[in-house]
Amino acid sequence: MPEEIEVKATQSGGGLGRFERYLSVWVGLCMIAGIAIGKLLPGAINGLRQLEFGEGSQINAPIAVLIWLMIVPMMMKVDFASIRNVGKRPKGLLVTVFVNWLVKPFSMAAIAWLFFRHVFSAWISPAEADQYIAGAIILAAAPCTAMVFVWSHLTDGDPAYTLVQVSVNDLIMLFLFAPIIRFLVSGASSLEVPFQVLLYAVIVFIVVPLAAGVLLRRWFVAQRGNEWFEQTLLPRFAPVSMLALLATLVLIFGFQADNITSKSLHVLLIAVPILIQVYFNSSLTYGLMRVFRVPYSVAAPGALIGASNFFELAVATAIALFGPESGAALATVVGVLIEVPVMLTVCAACNRTRHWFPTE
Repeated sequence: MPEEIEVKATQSGGGLGRFERYLSVWVGLCMIAGIAIGKLLPGAINGLRQLEFGEGSQINAPIAVLIWLMIVPMMMKVDFASIRNVGKRPKGLLVTVFVNWLVKPFSMAAIAWLFFRHVFSAWISPAEADQYIAGAIILAAAPCTAMVFVWSHLTDGDPAYTLVQVSVNDLIMLFLFAPIIRFLVSGASSLEVPFQVLLYAVIVFIVVPLAAGVLLRRWFVAQRGNEWFEQTLLPRFAPVSMLALLATLVLIFGFQADNITSKSLHVLLIAVPILIQVYFNSSLTYGLMRVFRVPYSVAAPGALIGASNFFELAVATAIALFGPESGAALATVVGVLIEVPVMLTVCAACNRTRHWFPTE
């Protein structure tokens, strides 16, 4: 097709592997392991909790290192040179950007406020509601980066266009992530977001891994070529990212052991507004793609980007702002727990409705 974006996207193996397919199981086991460690070894957990990058930064050093191990390989997948071709097929990208940045964070703030402040007020205190609202907003303000390549493959999405959408979202995140979080958290809750800490979080968890990913990608491609980089090197990094994620969760739940053992019901309550937000935004994106007659191979990945979250970044930011034992961190981790099964249902819905869209 003459209008096709001529870039090559990394699939990192293509489909959903056995390990990723049962990610929710591994997350659950890490939750249990973390709680057990927190209860049995409180001294060791407290020592890890106090390790920070600089006095007053509130950025936990062990978790920051693990987050880098997660995010840098993901950022290595993104080729920002693909953005130069975006003008050839703009409608799908415009819909994705509109939903991700003008709808998703604000709708999540409204839904979280409604449920945590009113619907669930009999089970959640006002202070806990503030924390859960903040965590939900942080989760929604971080559009998915890495797993979208997997979801796109499962729906026969256009990998080149998916790469463009991810690249643009990552660049927008550099500028809008911090202001949106500060504005919405302060407006929807009584919490005050310290801008200096939020700025530290953006630098440590977005700027640093993004720059490292871009530089490493360029260096490896220059040394061994693009095919070796995508087909050989990137698959080797996948287990590192996943193991770092699971280790991070063990630490988080170790830090939160005392809170979680007395608030297991809250995990279920937190999942409700997150689920509503996921299905609302994916349906809105998919519907707008149909209205504007965007091809299915662009519409499906766009809906999945609107539904899923960059939960690694969300977890790290919640920890930096409110602490590893906070309710905000717990809310972002619930997003991790439900991510895979929920996104598989969205993939299935897209595959069943591909006939709604024009044939390419």
